[in-house]
Amino acid sequence: MLDVPGWPGHLAGQHVDVRLTAEDGYQAQRSYSIASPPESERLELTIERIEDGEVSSYLVDDARPGDVFELRGPIGGYFAWHAGLDGALALIGGGSGVVPLVAMLRHRRAVGAQTDARLLLSARTLEDVLYREQLRDLRDSSVAIHLTLTRVSAAPADWSDAWTRRIDREMVAELGPAPGADARFYVCGPTPFVEEAARLLVGLGHDARSVRTERFGPTGG
Repeated sequence: MLDVPGWPGHLAGQHVDVRLTAEDGYQAQRSYSIASPPESERLELTIERIEDGEVSSYLVDDARPGDVFELRGPIGGYFAWHAGLDGALALIGGGSGVVPLVAMLRHRRAVGAQTDARLLLSARTLEDVLYREQLRDLRDSSVAIHLTLTRVSAAPADWSDAWTRRIDREMVAELGPAPGADARFYVCGPTPFVEEAARLLVGLGHDARSVRTERFGPTGG
C-alpha cells in the first residue's frame, strides 16, 4: 500500500509508472497496474518479482515503510472500467495480468453493482494464481470464475473444475457471454497471450470494438 499525497483518484484498470533513482543518479522506471479499487484510501500495487529486475527486486525485497520514490499517474483511460458502464463485464487474464482485472472486480463489489461479471484466468500452477483466496470468495458470490493451469497434469483438489491447458476456443466460449450480447471484454497479460485471446474472441463472433487489451513483455523488471 502506498500513501500518495495529492493523489487525484483513478479508474479501475489504470496503471502508474514507478521511477527509482540511485545515489549516482542512475534511474530505472517500470509500469505497474493499480490493484486497489477507486474507493480505496490508499494506492495498492501488486509487484511480480522479476529475476534480476531492477525495479521489481527493490520493491519486493528492499522497500521499507517510509521509503520514497517517484510515481506518475494514473495513466490510461482506454483500458478502464466503472460500474456505470452498460453491458456484461468479461475479463481474461494471464499471470500478473489479472491485477487490473481484480481492481475492476473490487470496484464492482465496493459500489454494490449487479453487473454480470465473469473472469477467465490462466496461470502456470495454482500457487502462481494471484489473489487466490479472494477469487475463491468472489466466485462463491456473484462472479463466474474460470481457471486454467498450464503446468500441471491434473487439476488441484481445492479447485476441482480448473482446466489444465493453455487458453483455447472452448474456454473463451465458456466464459461468455454469447456473441451479439452486450458485453465489454478486457484482456491483460503477456503479449502472445493477449493476442491469442483477442483472436479467439473475434473468431467466436464478438465485435472487435468490444475487446480492450493491455499487454506486457520482458522489460527487465
